[in-house]
Amino acid sequence: QVQLVESGGGLVQAGGSLRLSCAASGRTISLYCMGWFRQAPGKEREFVAAITQNGGATYFADSVKGRFTISRDNAKNTVYLQMDGLKFEDTAIYFCAASPSMALVRKQDQYYYWGQGTQVTVSS
Repeated sequence: QVQLVESGGGLVQAGGSLRLSCAASGRTISLYCMGWFRQAPGKEREFVAAITQNGGATYFADSVKGRFTISRDNAKNTVYLQMDGLKFEDTAIYFCAASPSMALVRKQDQYYYWGQGTQVTVSS
């Protein structure tokens, strides 16, 4: 079992930055591909970013490419999402998730463990 706890959300003006953290416990995250997803009000949850077990590859949704960065520190059992150039449409609850597979990293059903989410609100 892996427990995931997100933090770092909040209210920020458009154009600003936030850094989300996802702290894991229970097992080492070095075994898992880690992803970030988000769910905006009235919309389905969608893929944001993912990083492979050793950090060798990263993946981003087109909507955040060039603005968001995903990284991980396996020694600290933590994954990060650096969000720059935030836009109003980035407003959502952001979820961290862990997958034992490196395949289909954009697919939610590949992820076994999920955090409770952290709210990000971008004011225009």
